[in-house]
Amino acid sequence: MDPRLERLRWRSRRGLLELDIVFERFWSSAAASVDAKDAEALERLLAMADNDLLDLVMGRRETPEAHLRKMVAVLRAV
Repeated sequence: MDPRLERLRWRSRRGLLELDIVFERFWSSAAASVDAKDAEALERLLAMADNDLLDLVMGRRETPEAHLRKMVAVLRAV
């Protein structure tokens, strides 16, 4: 795996069990299809606080930035 993706995978270990489950499923199923643009979006999402990120993934809040919407949709689908 690309070193950048390995770092993102490590950073995706969160303090909330719900997010850990989502990211575990993501890395198991969708990691192979992550391109540079997706990695950038994932990096931005992982910089968010756990509760804010959980709200986006669970659909309780809309994704404010258009370029993050695709990655949020992928995370919701897993």
